[in-house]
Amino acid sequence: MEFDFLEPVNDAIVKFVGALSSQELGSKVVFHTQDQFPDIEQVNIAIIGVLEDRTNINMINEVNLSNLRKKLYSMFPGNWDASIADLGDILAGDSVEDTYFAVKKVTASLIKRKVIPIVLGGSQDLTYALYRAYDDLEQMVNLVAVDNKFDFGKENELVSANSYLTKIIIDEPNNLFNYCNIGYQTYYNSQEEIDLIEKLFFDAYRLGEISNKISLAEPVFRDADLVSIDLNSVKSSASANMVTFEPNGFNGKEICALARYAGISDKVSSFGVFNHNSTLAESVIIAQIVWYFIEGYHYRSKEYPFGSRANYLKYIVPLDDEELIFYKSDKTDRWWIEIPFESNGNNKLKRNTLLPCSYDEYLSACNQELPERWWKAQRKNAL
Repeated sequence: MEFDFLEPVNDAIVKFVGALSSQELGSKVVFHTQDQFPDIEQVNIAIIGVLEDRTNINMINEVNLSNLRKKLYSMFPGNWDASIADLGDILAGDSVEDTYFAVKKVTASLIKRKVIPIVLGGSQDLTYALYRAYDDLEQMVNLVAVDNKFDFGKENELVSANSYLTKIIIDEPNNLFNYCNIGYQTYYNSQEEIDLIEKLFFDAYRLGEISNKISLAEPVFRDADLVSIDLNSVKSSASANMVTFEPNGFNGKEICALARYAGISDKVSSFGVFNHNSTLAESVIIAQIVWYFIEGYHYRSKEYPFGSRANYLKYIVPLDDEELIFYKSDKTDRWWIEIPFESNGNNKLKRNTLLPCSYDEYLSACNQELPERWWKAQRKNAL
């Protein structure tokens, strides 16, 4: 069984949680222990540790999530009613491919059961394993990475935290519909990589763009299936990462707001936080990121693609050579724009007929400006 890959939560953590008050989060979480495994059918959110972080094929860096679990479970939950389980850890395999296989099997099984895995890993190349978990779901995947780099690598390069995106793009089956980077820093990415993002009709937002207006990211997360956060996207003064020092990046408030956007998205079905150094100080910000994702989950509104369009106001905006159709939810005041769908024999694309957008994009369309994300999505649909 796929859950056999999971090792029980450390006894010391179980004992620590047992001493917490009934008001703290840990007392409301079901744990995989030596004696019992949670009933997955009763779970909404599953926390999984993955102890994989190898800088090269022969050396595995230690990943210790004990401090993180203590910080997370010592926090007080909001008015939450979702069932949360900590399923324990996936150990590093004999090879990185072994670890990918275990992560794929465990997370795929959870996603099929409508359980959202929160993967707390070592290196960010585990995003590749999360992406492969969607192989059997017969759908295209929208990946959002909060990262200061695009993580492209050479085609024959061994997959790593800095090159996993190339493997996602190249490997078959190719289920990637869209990739969006939130928070890239130009000096960490070559012009060739920036040009490639444009050539592939992917989306990318510089750190300054999002920091100046954090709400730009909300429609992006609303259209995501998989969200991967690289902790190096957070500046060291906020993350306490002094190993790979980052003078610039998101602050604590911003990264938690992004995590909440991910949680509130009705489509996000897996979430991961990677590339940390297992220090006590870093555990604080990671715990808060996870807390805000779970908080966002509890404010999901079950809108498109799960709701009916009958509850939306329809706006038609005529342009010179296009007619754009917008929808506004009368429940949340959020906006979508319709993508003309042309059947190309790939039924997996049918769910992309409505693209989340912002009110500002609607106003721009009224001023005869074609939304860039609409244009890119239409081009991808036509491929």
